[in-house]
Amino acid sequence: QVQLVESGGGLVQAGGSLRLSCAASGRTFSSYCMGWFRQDPGKDRELVAAISQTSRMTYYTDSVKGRFTIIRDNAKNTVYLQMNSLKPEDTAVYNCNFLQNWTTKKAFDYWGQGTQVTVSS
Repeated sequence: QVQLVESGGGLVQAGGSLRLSCAASGRTFSSYCMGWFRQDPGKDRELVAAISQTSRMTYYTDSVKGRFTIIRDNAKNTVYLQMNSLKPEDTAVYNCNFLQNWTTKKAFDYWGQGTQVTVSS
């Protein structure tokens, strides 16, 4: 059974930092690319960052390049998202997920509860 447990969100002022964590289980963690997604009410969920199985490749959506860093620890089955220079438009619920493949970066259907990030101006 897949489990995705996100943590580390909170309320932060613009310009601040947060570090999100995601403990993943139910699949062989080191065999899968992982991604961080976010969704604001009324908007579609978007892929924010992705990392390949060995961390050799990373991907960032344009709006977070240079501010966010995705990291994984295969020994701990955990993926992190370091978020710096946060902006109010980063406000959303953040989820992690296993990715079906690197080419499409499509997530599997199961989602965890996510962690709320709120950035005040």
